[in-house]
Amino acid sequence: MMRPWGSSLEKCPRSLLVCEKSNFLNEKSQHDIHVSKHNFNYKISVLMPECGILPANISSVINSFSPYYLVRDLPVYELLEETFLESLVKKGNFYALSYSTKIDEDNSIALLSSGQLILSLDKDTYEQLGVEGRPSLYNHRKAMRFVVTLDLTDKRLTPGTKRYQRVLSSLKDRLPLRYDFFFSKYSTGADEDKTLHKLLSQYSYEEHKPAVSHHTLKEIPCPTLYPSDIQGKTLSCDPHHFLEWLGAVNLDISCENAADSFLSTYVCPEPQSSVSQALLCTVTGFISPENVFVLLQELRQYFNEPRFTPWVSLTVHGFMDSPVSWGATEHGFLKGGENFYNLVCFKNQDYWLHMATGAQDGCPP
Repeated sequence: MMRPWGSSLEKCPRSLLVCEKSNFLNEKSQHDIHVSKHNFNYKISVLMPECGILPANISSVINSFSPYYLVRDLPVYELLEETFLESLVKKGNFYALSYSTKIDEDNSIALLSSGQLILSLDKDTYEQLGVEGRPSLYNHRKAMRFVVTLDLTDKRLTPGTKRYQRVLSSLKDRLPLRYDFFFSKYSTGADEDKTLHKLLSQYSYEEHKPAVSHHTLKEIPCPTLYPSDIQGKTLSCDPHHFLEWLGAVNLDISCENAADSFLSTYVCPEPQSSVSQALLCTVTGFISPENVFVLLQELRQYFNEPRFTPWVSLTVHGFMDSPVSWGATEHGFLKGGENFYNLVCFKNQDYWLHMATGAQDGCPP
């Protein structure tokens, strides 16, 4: 018997929003840790009120973002080959993510900069592979998905050990899984470049640079934000309304609720003021946390000179179908797969950090 549409619509999946307030100069600030743990980023949005042209130093940082590679039909066992392990994986700052694999339908693979290889597998693949794992946290009544985590920096997985040979044999002979992959390496040296390009030369691949777009908004209503009032109790709007407004700005949705508009009745939250212009810069691609952190550092320097705006915003979106969100925390899709964070940087070096996930995710750190 089918469930009525009405009761389905009333059941809204829960989401998580974690908010923090601190100062970049505070020695206990963990902004760098939060940025570094969000491994797989596909979109960055920078919003700068009362700014019409992207400052040259910020533009230079964005244009220097690391290239990334789309490698076609790569066997997963290549990520465990000895030279690749020693020259790239164990040195850190290397990221790999299976491309165009749906986390709730397909097998999905991720290699973190920490050296952890995460395989999110359907039941049949898991049983055929024969490598120890655990049931996914987001199974229903029966376990239909399993997660295998291999720490490639663990001494027990050193090339030549029994466990290493067993895992390599499973991925190479027992079940030779192959997928398209995104690769990215932050700040490579000569040896690392040589190893990476030797592997790439054996397969079909494309090199990409993150795509950048700019958009200047004119005469827009803008929420009033005060560093001390992150909860929006007195002086600022609350975090949910602020993030909703940011989303509307990114999608170029009018926030004025004009009488002649039949597309949107959305209105900018109170308290608000009008800004003459605002710059929206968007970067898309396979973007490393290290690149995000360098951009954040540059945004902090933006207030070294007098500015008309008291704040700028940086929003970072994670891949919807990544098997992890922050760190090695398992990530699922359900109805949206959202996982993102937003930093509001104030001129006094205070900041707000908003971290958001959907229903199938652990609590952000």
